[in-house]
Amino acid sequence: MTDQVAATVQRYVDSERFAGIEWAVDVARETVSAGQVGLADVGQGKPIPESALYRIYSMTKPIVSVLALKLIDQGKLRLYDMLPQFDPRFAQLRVLTPDGSIVPAQRPITVEDLITHRAGFTYEFIHGCHIAQYYREAQIIADGRRSLDDMMGALAEQPLAFQPGSMFRYSVCIDVLAHVCQRAADKPLDQLLNEEIFAPLGMMETSFCVAADEQSRVMSMYGVGDLQGLPPLDITPQTLEPMDVEEMYPLDHADFQRGGHGLYSTLADYQKFARMLLNGRGADDQVILSSAMHRALQVNRIPAHQLPLRIGPNVLAGYGWGLVGRVMMDSGQGLSLTGDGEFGWAGAASTYFWVDPARQMTGVLMSQYLGASMPLSDDVRTAAYQLL
Repeated sequence: MTDQVAATVQRYVDSERFAGIEWAVDVARETVSAGQVGLADVGQGKPIPESALYRIYSMTKPIVSVLALKLIDQGKLRLYDMLPQFDPRFAQLRVLTPDGSIVPAQRPITVEDLITHRAGFTYEFIHGCHIAQYYREAQIIADGRRSLDDMMGALAEQPLAFQPGSMFRYSVCIDVLAHVCQRAADKPLDQLLNEEIFAPLGMMETSFCVAADEQSRVMSMYGVGDLQGLPPLDITPQTLEPMDVEEMYPLDHADFQRGGHGLYSTLADYQKFARMLLNGRGADDQVILSSAMHRALQVNRIPAHQLPLRIGPNVLAGYGWGLVGRVMMDSGQGLSLTGDGEFGWAGAASTYFWVDPARQMTGVLMSQYLGASMPLSDDVRTAAYQLL
């Protein structure tokens, strides 16, 4: 049988929309399609190296969310815990309403608000958000040279976009969640991730920092803009223009640790993480998440009146949001092929993963194109379902 996933990926590289792509699709933890196509660097003709490293951007979020769930399992954190318990700088937050008036926040932000993006924060690239300009001026995510704690200090000075819990807005919430995890466990974020997730799962290639002798494994970045222009309002031709993202996403800066983006990872490492999400256990049956927590993370937590979910102008039709990312509530409303209960997330530079518990399927897709307009992830997932 023709591997439609491989054929789909090949078309995208042949049309020069992406430089290099890697993928792996598993069913019941067995790989049914995997490979790599293209180059790590088109200008240099550099092939994709063994264990290529990718800037996974927002695919950092599910990993940090699982860290928070582990701390909840351990009794060190609760969904109803309040942000000011961990950082008093967030105790007196204000809300800037769309009409320009400033009012006090009606209640503190909770851990659940953070993990479901309902805290009142935003991103500087969210079109139509009236406080995004303040984030741009304060370089909330643009400055990769400052520590997470310093980032939180700058964030605490900004107004909220809405009252906590009143709506969904994709945001820096998981950066704040990472900060909370550090305070709750009294350990640095990178140490927590290594102890609780990376070491147990054997994800030894995943980190916030790439050593000098390993930097040749980092895939080159391409794109037509930066995060402040995402998602694009105007569809522009997708060409392989090299991009330098070092200022926001440094290779080896000691202070660079984030919750919403920032990790470097390999296809094989993220494949281990995706497989774990099938049942909350590692390859050796080691418990990463309790069975009760694993069930809980797959359930939509967004009230019906706050749906459908939107990221700027883009609608996530049929999806709700669980404790690690999107979750398909009604595939009859979905706009690409999937199944009820499928969940996962993506990264801004064309990384993507999904988990379909009903079919015991996981998929991981890695490339490096910031601001892609081509539906690579949807087409790969559609092709993957033909393998069943």
